[in-house]
Amino acid sequence: MVRRVILDTDIGSDVDDALALALILKSKELRLEGVTVVHGDVDVRARIAIKIMRLAGVKGVPVAKGIRRPLLMERPIFWTGHEGEGILTDEDKSLRPSPIHAIDLLTSKINSAKGEITLIAIGPLTNLAASIIKSPSIVENVKEVYIMGGVLRLFDGLALPVKEHNISCDPEAARLLFNSGIPITMVPLDVTLKVAMNRDDLKKISAVNTPLTDALASMTDRYMKFRGRDYTWLHDPLAVAASIDQGLVKTREMRVVVETRGEETTGQTLALPAERDKPKVKVCVDVDAEKFKNFFMERICGT
Repeated sequence: MVRRVILDTDIGSDVDDALALALILKSKELRLEGVTVVHGDVDVRARIAIKIMRLAGVKGVPVAKGIRRPLLMERPIFWTGHEGEGILTDEDKSLRPSPIHAIDLLTSKINSAKGEITLIAIGPLTNLAASIIKSPSIVENVKEVYIMGGVLRLFDGLALPVKEHNISCDPEAARLLFNSGIPITMVPLDVTLKVAMNRDDLKKISAVNTPLTDALASMTDRYMKFRGRDYTWLHDPLAVAASIDQGLVKTREMRVVVETRGEETTGQTLALPAERDKPKVKVCVDVDAEKFKNFFMERICGT
């Protein structure tokens, strides 16, 4: 069965968003019905998404600009400054996203295809939270949401960061989503920090020599240099892969609470025992890293 998906992304900062979009485009199990972009300069993010799909030969998928600032407008915007480098040229300034706002695209698609749309959210969750506020019916009508976000520190403890970027950029939006009752599978740093690609993998992608892989290789090389390392984490591609093959990960049902009030803890995700009358989340607690890596490389390098 082909899964109908919408990707909500802050593509352009970390290269993993672009790699995740490419993985969707290279996976026959998924039918991409729209891309919504969020956080910061959504014009640039939209052009990046459009360009990647054009390089992949994909047409007709709407790309909609979403919300630029966090829900309460109290958090800083994360912007690295290299967004678009390695893929966008001056000619791409003419690329135009859908005239429909991301919130309207999300709510109309979900409500018109009840129980059929899966959301894959790999950026701050502002668009999703605003969609629930505008159209509460999507809580019942969306099939499920896969989220790359959060960190629970249940297993490696102090070896992991205290907060995760996508959640801490807009913790109020994340708290609203986790409290909504929508079926959620959460792919946190606890598992995504076990999967990475290195320079050898980059050489294999470069060797494919298609317009798409050339762009992905260029963006990845630039991001590795930006971070000053010879590898990059595959956070977002793992969330996409989990939506295709649940056997890549192990999950546990938990209650997830997003902290929004603590002076030092705002943006943290807390894992609590599942309760009968509280929203539950399927949390990925382990990953078959080798199996996932092979899955990812075969898809990206396949022609």
